[in-house]
Amino acid sequence: MTGAPGLVIATAGHVDHGKSTLVRALTGTDPDRLAEERRRGLTLDLGFAWTTAPGGRALAFVDVPGHHRYLATTFAGIATAPAVLLVVSAEEGWRPQTAEHLAALDAFGVRTGLLAVTRADLADPAPALAEAAERTSGTGLAGAPAVAVSGRTGEGLDRLLRELDALAAARPPPDPAAPVRLWLDRAFTVAGAGTVVTGTLTAGTLAEGDTLHLAPAGRAVQVRGLHSLGQAVPRVTGPARVAVNLRRIAADQVRRGNALLTPGRWWTTDLVDIRYEPAGGTDDGGAPPRLPAEPLVHCGTAATSARLRPLGLDTARLALRTPLPLHVGDRLLLRDPGSRLLAGATVLDPEPPPLTGRGAAATRARLLAGIAEPADPAVRLAAVGLGDRGRLAAQGYAVDADGERWLFDRAHAERLAAALAAAVKEHAGAHPADPGLPVARARQLLALPPDIALAGLAAVAGAGLILRDGRLYRAEEADRLPAAVAAGLERLLDELRSAPFQAPTRRRLDELGLDAEALSLLVRRGVLERVGTVHLPAGSVGRAARELAGLPQPFTVGEVARALAVSRRVAIPLLETLDESGHTHRRPDGRRVLKDGP
Repeated sequence: MTGAPGLVIATAGHVDHGKSTLVRALTGTDPDRLAEERRRGLTLDLGFAWTTAPGGRALAFVDVPGHHRYLATTFAGIATAPAVLLVVSAEEGWRPQTAEHLAALDAFGVRTGLLAVTRADLADPAPALAEAAERTSGTGLAGAPAVAVSGRTGEGLDRLLRELDALAAARPPPDPAAPVRLWLDRAFTVAGAGTVVTGTLTAGTLAEGDTLHLAPAGRAVQVRGLHSLGQAVPRVTGPARVAVNLRRIAADQVRRGNALLTPGRWWTTDLVDIRYEPAGGTDDGGAPPRLPAEPLVHCGTAATSARLRPLGLDTARLALRTPLPLHVGDRLLLRDPGSRLLAGATVLDPEPPPLTGRGAAATRARLLAGIAEPADPAVRLAAVGLGDRGRLAAQGYAVDADGERWLFDRAHAERLAAALAAAVKEHAGAHPADPGLPVARARQLLALPPDIALAGLAAVAGAGLILRDGRLYRAEEADRLPAAVAAGLERLLDELRSAPFQAPTRRRLDELGLDAEALSLLVRRGVLERVGTVHLPAGSVGRAARELAGLPQPFTVGEVARALAVSRRVAIPLLETLDESGHTHRRPDGRRVLKDGP
């Protein structure tokens, strides 16, 4: 969509206080879609309508039921709306359902809204305005603009539209590149198009052709087409009401409470640690509520039962019956099905560790109590030591999408670096001829993932380690050979100067002090090269190819041995290496020819 950013507004308020009438007066559209709703004059399901504000912004409305019997539907409507229009009748004033809806708004973290006192033509709106201002103080709607209106006469509607326009203008636009989580509130079939779902896009961008994941099923679906505010559009950026035509799925396989997700950017989980608090509009003095052992949990348009395990004064663990796609910091509403108790909760950890051992719950509560910014990756890394960047991003932590896969907590990295330095020192003491600790062995000793890069860890201040040729060395050993190995190498090279292809025997290498570890080190450093089972100075294979260029083609092993002044012990592995490197070609009769020159 183009133009000034719009706003999606949910209605809220007690039954029969004129929410639907007000939406109808503002938009010219009846939000009550069902014949039963019109017959009874009672909103039973979510209704949708839209209009254009004086400043040109699109204003979309989600009208919710006001009756307590339809609370789950009400919560599905207000949970995803960026803003709310809280409606109070001038005739009746503040009522129980008004307080319940306000509590739910606080629980879901809705902080943008307006207060509309309806039926101002039937009663003096001043008392209702004053009471509403008092009741909303201390909540997310404290100080919200208030307008007296009449849906029947049109009184105050122009001002209300101007206030809604100003609300939309003042609200910072959400990130268009944010991962999409479209909570679905309807699914139906359209002839000739197939499955269509609707929802409120709070952030991010949807486009034709996008592939999304349907949660909680996890299956892939594709966007065939998009509609917003009654028009077909190629892409939509939140906030917006949107209808999505889906490929690859039937309408009976989708329902309210499902969500369309950007693949890999959300964490679908059935276990979360939370911090909870009383919902706004209650009169309990702000004390943490006494939650039931099996609350109902509302998130977006989804609702599921759960088992609750208290951890601390205001923290708990929820085991969800139905998994939810969550980010750390998400807002949940907890409801006691046996009472009118509502509580808001913040997701502190969407992947909590098992609670094992005596005192584990108390220890966990202390850690959770220290979380001030749930999305700060430092909090998570301090708890786990090491984190996968993609996993952290999917859980909603504030990490860059690009960079090394693994992220370290600084203190944990320092402990690992110290352990790594100790392991390198121990290895050097046990293997003086080849003091470098192989990286694979280092990962094994420290129980690190096989694909983790150790260069950064080795460079941590105080570790004094250098990564070279796939091994970790102490700084003083990285750029020089061990004294005994250097001495043996010098003697070997002296012997080979006059007979460069006369590879020493195993016995002679032992006499020179060059065991298997020393030879491996010299090959990695590029001083020697391994030719089959023998060792020669670096570059010997290429030099041999040049020497053989003078032989008549084809040539035999014996002719090679005479030309290079070596025995078959050296000539055979040398020729096999020349074959592998493409310098020579072995014929069926065993003779060889030089290919394309040396």
